[in-house]
Amino acid sequence: MGKESIQRAQEVLKIEAESILSLIDKVDENFSRAVDIICNLKGRVIVTGIGKSGLIGKKIVATLTSTGTPAIFLHPVEGLHGDLGIVTKDDVLLSISNSGETDELNTIIASIKDINVPLIVFTGNPDSTLARLSDVTIDVGVAREACPFGLTPTSSSTAALAMGDALAIALINRKNFTEKNFFKFHPGGNLGQRLMARVKDIMICGDKIPKVLPETPALEAVNVIDANNVGFVLIVDEQNHLKGILTDGDVRRFVKTGLNFTEKTVDELMTRSPKTISSDKSLADTMAAMQKYEITTFAVVNEDGQLDGYIHLHDILGRGGTIRISVPV
Repeated sequence: MGKESIQRAQEVLKIEAESILSLIDKVDENFSRAVDIICNLKGRVIVTGIGKSGLIGKKIVATLTSTGTPAIFLHPVEGLHGDLGIVTKDDVLLSISNSGETDELNTIIASIKDINVPLIVFTGNPDSTLARLSDVTIDVGVAREACPFGLTPTSSSTAALAMGDALAIALINRKNFTEKNFFKFHPGGNLGQRLMARVKDIMICGDKIPKVLPETPALEAVNVIDANNVGFVLIVDEQNHLKGILTDGDVRRFVKTGLNFTEKTVDELMTRSPKTISSDKSLADTMAAMQKYEITTFAVVNEDGQLDGYIHLHDILGRGGTIRISVPV
């Protein structure tokens, strides 16, 4: 029975993964129009849905609000009994329904249309009543549910959730929402606390820094990389001035040339002038720089060019333990 449960769970995950991948080809000009509408609105994104779609809508609201797009959830039934008053002409409505034929939802949509609010729809049925009422229809239809009876919303709700994430991230890019903006909305969270700290608060230093001298044999440097399990070794001179970096990628690329690796020294293989950062930089700025340069590690140097330590993306996200200093906003 245990093996059967494992196989069934794997099937479900495969079906849901395929459902999400099938959405890629459905991201078209309608999706782009939805981003444009939300970027230009003066008010909020009012998200509505009922049942499982409503639960997905609440999560999308949470994602939007935490990434700089004001949003609020409106329950369709409550809307019919007075809560419709929260909707203004400056808002946009995002409605979620797999069938597009939910009576409570379509009733409230008809009322909101009188306010002349733009309507964006996530639906699995582009020919539905809800889709016909919309200004923008985004198809989130799936081939099948993971439920063996095809009744319980599984793949369909997962697809709607994934499209909501795609919308939120697209808005992040359009609005130039940064890590600094993120921790303003998350001052009490662990990641927020980290982003408010400085490089010096969590950088790896002292004997934990993987470093060698320029004349070190390349094979010995590889042993240092393996021993520290961080994917690189830093090269310094006798005065601890940073001279370069040797990564496991550098080693692989050299081995592919077919030249004799064992006869080389680190100085012959290293990347000179590696990316560095000051210990006083905020972790938010550090993450932004990592994204800009498409790297995951910075060497930390002082004003004299001497190596103080290093910082890896994993340390920012939590591998380095708790932050030792509390930094005010």
